[in-house]
Amino acid sequence: MHSTEIKGLRPPKDLHLGQGQGDDQSALAPPRWDDDGPRGEAPASLVNPNASDVSEPPSFATTALQEPVNAAPAAPKKDKTAKAQDRSRKAAEALSSERWLVRNGHGLTFIGLYVFSVLVLFRPYELIPGLGFLSATAFYFALATIAIYVPAQLAIESNLTMLSTEVKALLAMTAIAILTMPIAKNPGTAWDTFNDPFIKAVVIFVILVNVVRTRKRLMSLMWLSFGIAIYLSYSALDRYSRGQFTVEEYRVAVDVGGMFGNPNEMAMHLVMMTPLVIALGIAAKRSPMRWIYFGSGALFVAANMVTFSRGGFLGLIASAAVMAWKLGRKYRLNVTIASILVGGIAILAAPGNYGLRMLSIFIPGLDPVGSSDQRRELLERSLLVTARNPWGIGIGNFPIVGIRNLQTHNAFTQVSSELGLLGLAAYLVFIISPFRKLSAIERTLFDRGDNTWFYYLSIGFQASIVGYLVSSFFASVAYGWFIYYLIAYAVAFRRIYRVEHHDAEVPDTAFISRDTIPATA
Repeated sequence: MHSTEIKGLRPPKDLHLGQGQGDDQSALAPPRWDDDGPRGEAPASLVNPNASDVSEPPSFATTALQEPVNAAPAAPKKDKTAKAQDRSRKAAEALSSERWLVRNGHGLTFIGLYVFSVLVLFRPYELIPGLGFLSATAFYFALATIAIYVPAQLAIESNLTMLSTEVKALLAMTAIAILTMPIAKNPGTAWDTFNDPFIKAVVIFVILVNVVRTRKRLMSLMWLSFGIAIYLSYSALDRYSRGQFTVEEYRVAVDVGGMFGNPNEMAMHLVMMTPLVIALGIAAKRSPMRWIYFGSGALFVAANMVTFSRGGFLGLIASAAVMAWKLGRKYRLNVTIASILVGGIAILAAPGNYGLRMLSIFIPGLDPVGSSDQRRELLERSLLVTARNPWGIGIGNFPIVGIRNLQTHNAFTQVSSELGLLGLAAYLVFIISPFRKLSAIERTLFDRGDNTWFYYLSIGFQASIVGYLVSSFFASVAYGWFIYYLIAYAVAFRRIYRVEHHDAEVPDTAFISRDTIPATA
C-alpha cells in the first residue's frame, strides 16, 4: 500500500495502516484535521478511494447534509420463529423443574409389578376356573414387590420416591383420607375404602413411576392395558351378536369382574386406550404394527358402542376432538369437517337404539329405565353434601347420606363430598399436572418439526386424560385403578423423554447425577 501525504492531514503516531497488529481499538481512530479545518472529518479521498483529493475541508453545510439522520430504530416485529422459540423456552421451563436420575435399575421390582398388573387387569382366576387358587395371590405379589422396591430404591436414589407434582398431590390425598377418618360418618367404612382399593392404587402408582424408566418397560405395561381392552372388546361384541344382554335388557357385560364388571367402567377403559393406540399407530414405522394399532382402535370404538354407555360416548367424542385438533393443527377446517362426517357415519352405523340412548343425555324422557333422573338427583345430593361438609365426610361414606345407598356416579363430587374441597384440589392437580407437561413436550417437538414417537404419544396421552375427565363425570371411579395407571404411564413417559432429550434441553444441574449408567432396557 502506497503512503500518500495529504495536505492538512496528520495521522496519529500510533496508526499502522495495513499491519493488523494488536487489539487496541485506539489505533484505528480516524485521522484529525489541522487547526485550520474542523476536527473529526476525513477527506473524501479516504472515504471513497475513487474520489479526487480535496485540498480544502468540506463546509459545515455540506457535512450537515451528508451526516446520517439519527432516527430511532423501528421496534422489530416478533415473527413466528421468535414466538416458537418463546414457546419452546416456556415448555423447557415447565419440564425442567423435576430432577430425574439417569440410571437404570429395579429389574426384579419391575417383574413383580408386571405380574401384579396381570392379576389386577386380567383376573385370570375368573377367566379360567382351574386358576382359582390365584384369587388371593395379588396381595402377596404386591407385598413382595414392595419388599423388593424399598431397598432397591434406597440403593439407587437414596429415597423412597421421586417427588413429582403428581406424587405430591396423591400423597396429599392420602393424608387427607387419613385425617378425615376420625370425623367420618362411619370410620369403619372409611378404613375399608382406604384399605381397598385406594391405598393399593397409591402404592402401585408410586412404584410404577419410579420403576418404569425405559421405553421397553413402558410399552410392556401399556400392552397389558391394550391386551385386556382387546379381550373386553371382543367379548362384548361377541355377546352382543349373540343377544346376551345382561344389563338393563339391552346392554352387555363381560365375564371379567373387578374394575371392568360395570359396562360404564369398561367403556371408560376403552375410551382411555383408544387415543393411545391411534397415536402409536401413526408413530409406527412398520406397516404390520401400524395396522395392529389402528385395528385395535376400531375394535375399541365398536365395543364402546355396544356398552351403550353415555359417559363412554361423551368421553370418546372429547378424546377424538383433542386428537383431531392437535394432529390437524395445520388443516383445522378440513379436519373439523372430516371429524363431523366420520362421527355422523359412526352414529348411523351404531347398533339399535344407540342414538336414542345418547339423546337421553339431553332429553331424560328418552331413557327407558330412568337412570338419567337418578344420576341428576345423586349429583345434586353430592353437591349439597360438599357445601355442608367442606372438610369431607370420610372416604367411601357418601352412600350413607346418599339416595338409596348409591354412590355419587361422579368422580369429582365423590372426592369433594368425601375428602372435602382440599381433597378435590389435590385430585385435580394429580390429573391436570401431567396434561400440562405433556402439552409442553408436544409444543417443543412441534416447533422443532420432530414428529416422532414422543410427539404422537404425548398427544395420545393428553387425549386419553381428557377422555377420562369427561367419562369419569358419570362414574364413581376416583379411587379405582383407571386413572392411577394412566397417570403413572404419563409420568413414566415424561421421565423417558427427559432422559433421552437431556443434552438438548436440560442443564447439568437438572439431574442428580451425570456419571450414572444410561438406561438401556
